Amino acid sequence: MINLRQAIDEARQKNIAIGHFNVSDLAGLKAVVEGAKNLNVPVIVGVSEGERDFIGVRQIALLVKSFKDDYQIPVFLNADHTHSFEKIKEAVEAGFDAVLFDAGRKSLEENISETKKVVNFVKEYNLTNGTDIMVEGELGYIGSGSVLLDAIPQGVSVKKEDLTNPSDARKFIQETGIDLLAPAVGNIHGMLSNISDPVLDIDLIRHISALAGVPLVLHGASGNTTDDVKNAIAAGMSIVHINTELRVAWKRGLDLSLLSHPKEIVPYKILPEVVYEISKVVTDKLKIFNNL
Repeated sequence: MINLRQAIDEARQKNIAIGHFNVSDLAGLKAVVEGAKNLNVPVIVGVSEGERDFIGVRQIALLVKSFKDDYQIPVFLNADHTHSFEKIKEAVEAGFDAVLFDAGRKSLEENISETKKVVNFVKEYNLTNGTDIMVEGELGYIGSGSVLLDAIPQGVSVKKEDLTNPSDARKFIQETGIDLLAPAVGNIHGMLSNISDPVLDIDLIRHISALAGVPLVLHGASGNTTDDVKNAIAAGMSIVHINTELRVAWKRGLDLSLLSHPKEIVPYKILPEVVYEISKVVTDKLKIFNNL
């Protein structure tokens, strides 16, 4: 079966993107994998530091491997938004396919210095263990929480002058040796409650992609319009992250199930509605990302 690097290369050749979906529990994981299996496409399961602290680092790695073996589809695992070297090391040693070291709020020079340390460690680990773990870096601050928002959080890079500079992106990539880049291109973490998220800067994505030489990752795509996401993929985004929309679906499924069965106390009889609601979102997104 192909590895993550090969899956991304195939996606780039087809001008499509791989869906990346964060999970916090078994219901979410089952929904993501089932959505990918139904469409027979690769998928990336993401877990932030908080999500993997709740599930367990080794536990989520073993769960993903078991689904991959049983379903016989390319299911990959990413350590999303990791802020320390120690947490990176923990995910690498647990068998993750990729890690995101997030120093996006720091200066360019600090970001380069800290990210380079992570890249050097992972490359050495790959050489020693025969693995091919990918390292993603982040340039620009797009917020920190996959939640419903009343307004754009303070400090988030949405003004044109605050977005990722293509020249900085090239410098960052060349000096760190990262495999993947997550730039700030008008995207935000979380999802605005009453309106669509800000429009993505497609020309900037295209410019960064032309200079980068590595695949680009679109974070915070919950709340962006379908056309915006499709245009971002056409401009060079190879992975698209969805989290907030899955959390909304998780709560909707739970509310519907409890409303329909107010006296039910058996978790495995309550949670199928949660799996169903999340899987609907995953399937719809995967169709968009894969031009299906």
